[in-house]
Amino acid sequence: MADRSALRHSLAIGVSALELEFELGAEALDRLLDYLALLERWNATYNLTAIRDPAEMVVKHLLDSLAVLPHLDPRALADLGSGAGLPGIPIAIAEPARRVTLVESNGKKARFLRECARALALANVDVVEARAEHDARERLPGSAIARALATLAALCRYAEPWVDADGHLHAMKGPGFEPELAELPRGWVHDATRALSVPGLDAGRWLVVLKRSAGGRPAR
Repeated sequence: MADRSALRHSLAIGVSALELEFELGAEALDRLLDYLALLERWNATYNLTAIRDPAEMVVKHLLDSLAVLPHLDPRALADLGSGAGLPGIPIAIAEPARRVTLVESNGKKARFLRECARALALANVDVVEARAEHDARERLPGSAIARALATLAALCRYAEPWVDADGHLHAMKGPGFEPELAELPRGWVHDATRALSVPGLDAGRWLVVLKRSAGGRPAR
């Protein structure tokens, strides 16, 4: 791994620039870097992410994930199609009181997520090895989030078991998502779009927030 002190400095500067409503302490910063070290090590074998440079991972993985924190509701959160644990693991590290479920159907990635939860002592994290549309009613759904996973219409279908009447679906998007808003399935409405400012990242990032409409549950 690259010089940890340099990475820690970069991460601390980026977190400060995010202007979160709470302080991310030294223990959380160290856990985030421990997660990055695990990701780099496992990535050599399992190809979890195309980004190989740890300094780039700080910006494009850690800070990108943490940028959503001011815009999330306080409910339990399901990270749909979690992959390498993004954004779910950084969120769980930053907010240890929040229950985070990492939903991932790929067996190798799910094994990595379970190892992260164990090695980082993330007592607030559960890993579900299943497709996102798996019936999760017994898992006390709240809200959900997904990062660059699918179109908004597809995300609504994936999120149905995980989002209850008071919860939200948070979709992390890059440029060009606007036409997808016209294709939302019955039972979902657009609630808000939040521009995300990620320190060190020039590309546009948005958080599209959807909720259930008054008409009830979406059609399956």
